Amino acid sequence: MSFPLLTATAALPAIGAVVTAAVPAGRRTAAKWTALLFSLGTLVLAGIVFARFEPGGDRYQLTESHAWIKDFGVRYDLGVDGIGVALLGLTALLMPFILLAGWHDADPSPGARPESGGGGTGGAKPYRWRPTQGFFALILMVEAMVILSFEATDVFLFYILFEAMLIPMYFLIGGFGDRAHAGSDDNAAAQRSYAAVKFLLYNLAGGLIMLAAVIGLYVVAGSFSLAEIAEARANGSLEMAGSTEKWLFLGFFFAFAVKAPLWPLHTWLPNAMGEATAPVAVLITAIVDKVGTFAMLRYCLQLFPDASKWATPVIVVLALVSIIYGALLAVGQRDIKRLIAYASISHFGFIVLGIFAMTSQGQSGATLYMVNHGISTAALMLVAGFLITRRGSRLIADYGGVQKVAPVLAGTFLIGGLATLSLPGLAPFVSEFLVLVGAFSAYPAAGIIATVGIVLAALYVLVLYQRTMTGPVKESVRAMPDLRVRELAVVVPLIALLLFLGVFPKPVADVVNPAVQHTMQDVQKKDPQPEVEAAK
Repeated sequence: MSFPLLTATAALPAIGAVVTAAVPAGRRTAAKWTALLFSLGTLVLAGIVFARFEPGGDRYQLTESHAWIKDFGVRYDLGVDGIGVALLGLTALLMPFILLAGWHDADPSPGARPESGGGGTGGAKPYRWRPTQGFFALILMVEAMVILSFEATDVFLFYILFEAMLIPMYFLIGGFGDRAHAGSDDNAAAQRSYAAVKFLLYNLAGGLIMLAAVIGLYVVAGSFSLAEIAEARANGSLEMAGSTEKWLFLGFFFAFAVKAPLWPLHTWLPNAMGEATAPVAVLITAIVDKVGTFAMLRYCLQLFPDASKWATPVIVVLALVSIIYGALLAVGQRDIKRLIAYASISHFGFIVLGIFAMTSQGQSGATLYMVNHGISTAALMLVAGFLITRRGSRLIADYGGVQKVAPVLAGTFLIGGLATLSLPGLAPFVSEFLVLVGAFSAYPAAGIIATVGIVLAALYVLVLYQRTMTGPVKESVRAMPDLRVRELAVVVPLIALLLFLGVFPKPVADVVNPAVQHTMQDVQKKDPQPEVEAAK
């Protein structure tokens, strides 16, 4: 029996979560180091998975299969294709940086300080305990569930993971918000609670609809096995009535569109990212949300190819609305973190557009976009988090002239912003270019409209940098320190990755492209041929 590498990759952070939570209450530093070491061990295992994966081999590799709930035909089936390997690697790669960036986010608050804005006695605030062990354990548990969701090839197993990851995320958003709030702690707690409940309700609603579709799929197919159902669909032994396939597709797609998120199901994201700490905000948009777009490729297109083609025109329109709407709202934001959240909504629009353009360039670009967006958003949001922690405010208007007092912070913030607007030479440019090429070849009008999002991205990123980093030095930032060693250890590797993948995306592209070709075969689509022949 071969070593269960995929299980080990997901189990290690889960074990780390238990061990971290068990660290005695007074040993916060030990808990942090425990979590970081487990995340690094997971990264090593993910590297082994990446190294052992053969792009030209079977579609699903390193497979594992064990009986789980025999009476219902549910199995513990794991396997990774090129898309799953790329996103598994992204998750394991970002997690140590998320933990390092949040090193002090769950430490106890300062003992007593004057109550502000409350009137009355103006007494001291009580000492607030923020459980460090719980914070780091919850992050590791999310990592374990996300990795396993990228590996699962049983539909019911995927559904369980898809829903279960909401629980630790709810507590991370509601229980560990940032401290950059004006007014009382009660007001900040109320906003965090609202954001966490909104996140949970939206995603639970999507999950319940998906559950109905999962049950319907089992009734029709008699199996939860992705490989079995897909093979039966491909060879014609499993036929679905057109209306049945459309309803099942809509049930799955609705849940994935909430998770992604896609307009108009996006409204939970700005609240969640705004109220969460910067590392948790990165966990949301760079990792957890990718489960939604990944599932569109793995489940919607593979299980329901005809319905996917039927729904494509509407989904392309929704993607375009997300691109433009998210970018326009980002331009008008006064809150740094909410600006990045709306920018992410725009970027997810590009990803969905690439997926449903139904071209190999579009789907390869969408998968690369998932990876590159994760890295670029992590770089920008984490630097923004360091900035907000120093000033104690998320409002853009409270900053100015930062580059004169903290040039390294300003420089890394600029690079993260330029990556967000897909500057050539940085990783997101390649993926956005491929998405636009794929969209133009299939839907020229959609490609033209999507390019407006690029212009708007340049506007909101450069205006954000101008208002926060340039101009006269505001008194409130005059004593702001530059990035420290721990913070540089977070930011510098991310920037190096943005530069490396910007000029040499081949390592990821080589893994992704064969999986994309399989998906194109599932939906029986071929790339459009040029209408004008080249001169001979």
